[in-house]
This record gives sequence, C-alpha cells and structure tokens, in this order.
Amino acid sequence: MWKLAIRNVMRHRARTAMTLLAIVAGVVGLVLSGGFVHDIFQQLGETLIHSQTGHLQISRSGYTERGSRSPEKFLIDKAAEAKAHISADPEVTDVMGRLYFTGLLNNGRTDRPVIGEGVEPEPEARLGTGLRLISGRPLGGKDIHAAMIGIGLARALKLEPGHQVTMVANTADGALNSIEIEIVGVFQTFSKDYDARAVRMPLAAAQELMNTQGINTLVVALHRTENTAPAAARLTGLLAPAGLEVKTWIELNDFYAKTVDMYDAQFGVLRIIILIMVLLSVANSVNMSTFERIGEFGTMRAMGNRNRGILQLVIAENAILGLVGAVTGTLMGIALALAISEVGISMPPPPNSDLGYEAHILVVPSVVAGAFLVGLMATILAALLPAWRLSRIPVVDALRQNI
Repeated sequence: MWKLAIRNVMRHRARTAMTLLAIVAGVVGLVLSGGFVHDIFQQLGETLIHSQTGHLQISRSGYTERGSRSPEKFLIDKAAEAKAHISADPEVTDVMGRLYFTGLLNNGRTDRPVIGEGVEPEPEARLGTGLRLISGRPLGGKDIHAAMIGIGLARALKLEPGHQVTMVANTADGALNSIEIEIVGVFQTFSKDYDARAVRMPLAAAQELMNTQGINTLVVALHRTENTAPAAARLTGLLAPAGLEVKTWIELNDFYAKTVDMYDAQFGVLRIIILIMVLLSVANSVNMSTFERIGEFGTMRAMGNRNRGILQLVIAENAILGLVGAVTGTLMGIALALAISEVGISMPPPPNSDLGYEAHILVVPSVVAGAFLVGLMATILAALLPAWRLSRIPVVDALRQNI
C-alpha cells in the first residue's frame, strides 16, 4: 500500500507541490513565531532580574504586601547571619543587602517624591547588567554621599552628574532627616515609571539617612535563572523559622506572568489559525484529487479492493505528504531561526519604556515538536472526510466516471 501511495503522490506533482507548500509555510510560521515569543519571555525576564529584582529577594514576612508604604518598619534582624546561610547555597553567586525608603529629592528650587534604594555598589554592579548608563559613572565601593538617579527623574529636576542635591526622608523612628548627596550617574531601565522616581545610593548613606543599621531585603543572584524555583524552595526551608520569606523574581513582577499569559493566548490563536489554513488547503487538494480519481477508485473496488483499503490508501498518501511537509518545514524553520538570530531584529520600545531591544528567534524543542505535529496531523485530518465520502460512492457510479 505504501509503495502505491508514494507512486500516487509523485504522479500529481503540481498538486503535491502546492499542498507541500501550504504545509511547509504553516510549520515554518509556527517555528518562527513560537521562537520569537519565547525570546521575548527570556529577554524580559533577564532584564527584570538584572535591572531591579535579582533572582530572589528575602525579607521579613509581610514586607511584600505591606512594606512599600513604610519600609522602615520591616527591617531584617541579624542580616549578616542570614546572608552567611544564603551564601552557602551552591547555586548562589551573590547576596547583597538593600534598604528601601521613600522621600523627597530637592535640587534647591523644587523637589520630587522618590523611591530610594540603599545598595552595595560592587555586587549590584555585577547583578545590574540590565541598567543602561546614560551619563556619568556607576556607584563605586568608595562612594558614600553619592547617588545614581533614573533618567526621568534627572529630566524632571534638570540634574546632571556633579550636581548636589538634598535627600529628605522619615527615619525608622519617625523623625525627619536629610543628607546632601552628589549625583554621579544617570541610568535608564526598561520601565519609565521606575526611571521617573528611582534613586540609588550606597547602603551606608541610606542607613545614615534612615538612622538605622538594618536592611529591608537581601537580593540573591544565582548561576542560572532556570534554577530559581529549586533554590527558592531550599532557602524557604532554611529561613522560614527566622520569620523571613523568599520571593522569586516572577512573584515580584506579577505583570511578567500576565505578559506570558497574554502572549501564550495570542500564540495559541495563531496556532489554531495556521492549523485551519493547512486543513483547508489540504482538504481542497484532497477533494480535487479524489474527484478526479473516482473512476480509478471504482475500478480498484470492482477488482476486489474493500472500502477500508481505499480509505487507508488516501490517508497514507496524505500521511506521506504531511510527513515530508512537516520535516521540510521544521528544518527550514530552524535554519531561518538561526539565520535571523545571527542578524537580530531591531524592536521598538515596549509600552511604558524608552528602550528598544534586539530580538532573536530561539529554537525551542517544544515549539519545534508542536509545529511538526501540527503539520503532520492537520494533513491527515484533512484527508479523513474526503476519503470517507469516496469510500461511500457506489461502485457502479464510480465506474461511470471512466466512460
């Protein structure tokens, strides 16, 4: 049967080529679009990790839900001890303390509400590869009364590196305190909202401003992003008895999960559209082929072939088409993905951002396998109804087509 099916496929070369073209185009489209979407997920995740959150953040229980308004009320006790325990985990590369605060930044003429971060400059520099330095320099290990600010805040207050400003905030015990700091750098991230309010200063300066030696959060950097969940589980078991909670970068960025869900839904719709296109294209080709071959199939049945054999032959022919088209489309999709990724695709800034980025197309095994199956199964499914109809035509009526 398979030899006959191959011979029949090769006999109608023009129709075979058109059917293969539809299958290949559908599979290539799925491989490329799926790889593009996964690259968006990966780049967005790594940008979040390396510009703001790190892989994990450890804080006192309840800080994530209630600490944004009064971070001074959620200081970690025995931070050095917790830091030592975290650093012992083999997946951890860096642990750095942060002290968050809210206050006003004054340039001598006007002021702006800001969200401040006291950070450890050297480990933050290793983590913060997602920060784009616009002017000046990053914070250094010897800086004390210095700060980097977001580009939106710099524009609002007309600040440049070298300018002196006053930072005002409420201390941990409720008193008002201020310090003079020098702007040493202006940075930009993917988030306009963050850049419009962000101030980063050395941890020592933030502790002086807040009149405390404590920190709010321990930020953890890992060797590999894919190991975030196992590392979080281990550290949760270790730190929960001390009243500390571990949050992953995904939990800290709820819009990331929403973005992934949105793109997954859109990709699902695209997959359905391509499936329908392949189904319609192949069904049309099969309908034309079976109509033209009614007499041929009538002769086969008159010679003793059963309806089941006719049905199996038509399905086998389309299975061959589907297999050849799916394999060809898969290989072409992978080749195009690799070629496009070598060049890169310049993308405009996403919503609420000023930074564009260079997109690539990842070769994702699950996407490639899904595209292959869609190409193969759509072709077989498209043949079922025409083949069944053909098998139901009376032999006498089919033979009349030969006259």
